[in-house]
Amino acid sequence: QVKVVESGGGSVQTGGSLRLSCVVSTTNYKRCMGWFRQAPGKERETVATIYTGGDTTYYTNSVKGRFTIYRDYVEGTLYLQMNKLKPEDTAIYYCAAAIGVSRCYYTPDDFLYWGQGTQVTVSS
Repeated sequence: QVKVVESGGGSVQTGGSLRLSCVVSTTNYKRCMGWFRQAPGKERETVATIYTGGDTTYYTNSVKGRFTIYRDYVEGTLYLQMNKLKPEDTAIYYCAAAIGVSRCYYTPDDFLYWGQGTQVTVSS
């Protein structure tokens, strides 16, 4: 049973920063991992993904230049560094993983394992 656990959400003012962390309980190094978010009344959207087989990354346009997805090679923890946060970034953020894959994906439906989510609130 693969478990995904996120942490690091919170409340900040516009322009602030937060870092989210995600741990996946698997030793399979071939994974596509991603951060997703869902705001009230909106569909879940892809924020960023990374393929651990080569560290290829993808970002949705609205976060390019502000967010960085990366992983700790020693501990295997996935991070999302969020800078210059805006009120429109307010959402529940989820970490998800696709295990044993040869490439990465870009839509939530392609990810099988999900965390419970962590709230990020940005006030103006």
